Amino acid sequence: MAGILVGTSSWTDATLIKSGAFYPPGVNTAEKRLAFYASNFPLVEVDSSYYYLPTQRNAALWVTRTPPDFVFNIKAYSLLTQHPTRPDSLPPQVKEMVDPALLTKGGVYISDLPPEAVDIVWDEFRTALLPLDSAGKLGAVLLQFPPWFVPGRRSRDYILECKERMPTIPLAVEFRRGDWMDEAHRDATLGLLADNGLTYVNVDEPQGFASSVPPTAEATADLAMVRFHGRNVETWEAKGITAAERFRYLYNQTELIHWARRVREMASKAGSTHLLMNNCYRNYAVMNAKQMMDLLGGPIS
Repeated sequence: MAGILVGTSSWTDATLIKSGAFYPPGVNTAEKRLAFYASNFPLVEVDSSYYYLPTQRNAALWVTRTPPDFVFNIKAYSLLTQHPTRPDSLPPQVKEMVDPALLTKGGVYISDLPPEAVDIVWDEFRTALLPLDSAGKLGAVLLQFPPWFVPGRRSRDYILECKERMPTIPLAVEFRRGDWMDEAHRDATLGLLADNGLTYVNVDEPQGFASSVPPTAEATADLAMVRFHGRNVETWEAKGITAAERFRYLYNQTELIHWARRVREMASKAGSTHLLMNNCYRNYAVMNAKQMMDLLGGPIS
């Protein structure tokens, strides 16, 4: 399984901890949980950075609590991928630069901020990643764009702006609109990413929605990536449910074998490959991640 790393999209999911099905008794602190997780998997995706800007302090702690070859992927802060962002998560100096009325809204968008405030957010995000980057433990920053991020020049320009903002950090781009990969846009989408050394994030997710992206196995950069969101059609676009409920799906062996074959072929075209189980409900993600590691470590019948 050389060059292929498998992990989950969280090691602190509340339903995982509450289930008692992964962490042994006594593994009950942030330090112990990360160390135990890292003894089982070589890769993890940090999800908390989507909701609140990461900090250098936490990143430095992650470095010391994991083996030398452990890898972190960091999900970009919501503001930076054009999602609504919690006003209380904005840096204090940014709050002082925006209309106070915006801070009472349910969500602030990057378009609500003056350019100098946007610069501050980008700077804080980049700076927070320095300990991971310096230790060689930063795999990629995940740019997961929202369903309203539509194909077109403005969106393409913004993707390239993200690269300009983080020129030395591998970036992985995930879309939540199927038309980025429809017949009219697929070649342009993959070409844009390949021409700029950006990773296309392949996904496994429920189909049949406008937000559904087909389950491809494309490699557009030195790093290839697949994120597994489960196939729970009933919850995929349901309102008023938790993320754990949305992604509540346990892959069966047949489904994983199918992907393992495709992953091996995709990995032959890339320098490294990351597989992230995002079906983070109870111990579903860690179970499927272990199964995938076993499949990729031996022959697939």
